Amino acid sequence: MNRTEFIITTAIILFAAFAMGWFANWLVHRFTRVRQSDVADLDRMSQELHEAEETRDQAITYLQQREAELTNQLTQTEAELRAAMEGLREARREAEEMRSQLPH
Repeated sequence: MNRTEFIITTAIILFAAFAMGWFANWLVHRFTRVRQSDVADLDRMSQELHEAEETRDQAITYLQQREAELTNQLTQTEAELRAAMEGLREARREAEEMRSQLPH
């Protein structure tokens, strides 16, 4: 191989390497490029996610308040039931005392 053939072969190899590098660069940019519609979709989805999280937080707050109300109501109802049962026991005891005092 003489000097001219070596230079031509080297030039062809360098040009092929350049072309492959340029093509690889083009492919990378082609597949990683973010389109404006993609950005708009991401913005819309993030806004919807934020709204959904706010709705979830409101629902959790409402459920916690409702649970506290129901727990309070249950406590009051149980206290009323205990008082009513105690009153009923007392009334039965008094009724038994009156029955025992009546002549047969």
